Amino acid sequence: MGSQERSKKKVQLWKKAIVHFLLCFVMGFFTGFAPTSKSSIFSSHVTMSLSTSYSPQPMEVLHQSRMQNQNRSLLDDTESAGQNHSAKKAVVPQEEKREIEEFNPRRLAIVVTPMSTRNKLRKVLLRRLANTLRLVAQPLLWVVVEQQSNDSEVSEILRKTGIMYRHVVFKENFTDAHSEMDHQRNLALNHIEHHRLSGIVHFAGLSNVYDLSFFEEIRGIEAFGAWPIAKLSANRKKVVIEGPVCDSSQVMGWHLKKMQNVTENIRTPPIHISSFAFNSSILWDPERWGRTSSAQDTSQNSVKYVREEVLEEETKLKGIPGQGCSRVLLWDLHFPTKCRIKFMQAYHQ
Repeated sequence: MGSQERSKKKVQLWKKAIVHFLLCFVMGFFTGFAPTSKSSIFSSHVTMSLSTSYSPQPMEVLHQSRMQNQNRSLLDDTESAGQNHSAKKAVVPQEEKREIEEFNPRRLAIVVTPMSTRNKLRKVLLRRLANTLRLVAQPLLWVVVEQQSNDSEVSEILRKTGIMYRHVVFKENFTDAHSEMDHQRNLALNHIEHHRLSGIVHFAGLSNVYDLSFFEEIRGIEAFGAWPIAKLSANRKKVVIEGPVCDSSQVMGWHLKKMQNVTENIRTPPIHISSFAFNSSILWDPERWGRTSSAQDTSQNSVKYVREEVLEEETKLKGIPGQGCSRVLLWDLHFPTKCRIKFMQAYHQ
């Protein structure tokens, strides 16, 4: 009797275990067909973020995919919290603008500096201008032009500046200082045109003094740009302003200096060589430049064409700075002969 009761209890335990197993199996089987929306959305989001984060694509593509992920997350949040939708939607454009600005590179500033052998302070002023250009944000190219000589001091100064530069030399002799300066500027423009150096060209004299924000302003020029320049003299207590008269960033006219015959020059007002800049691509664009061919020989006066284009294309001329050209960012210092002698004596001591 005892053995029969024991066998019955064992059979009952096995039956209970089999029933529990079958119930768990059936429940698990049907549970697998039930929808699991939260887990599927989470898994797809993780997969998408991993694929975009580790995909070997260019930076622009990564930037776009990252912004798409942010937009999708914002859309998901709006479904669960509709009250915060307008606030989050207003934040997105500002973030996109900041990231686009980070990927937008600066334009090349091409600074052209001619050097005359008549200027006894040229090497001192060259070092001073180099110290200024060191502080300018890259990219910047400095084109220095001078007459060929056995003196290698200028080359040594340029090598020690740490600035990207081009040193252009010539053999011709000139008796007129203005003709020599125009010849040097034309050589620099020919060099820029020949090598297709794309950027904003500015003629910087050795006596120029700059506000560093000036170089950021000229990088925004599309075709032509102009700005006021303050002319100072060491032995005079006055400042002469030359350059454009602007309404916002639109050029409305020009500051005219005193002339003996105003009626002859009113149509072509004088413009300082350092008070304008232009896009270098105009040099090899025949239609914009008014040439029959982009090829230019060294005898052609490119500086003259630049001046004419600046004065004639006022609709394409941008006034700098944009607040009505109301701030002076560039000064031209004039050193009389007596000041130069004293300066040289102090320099050699």
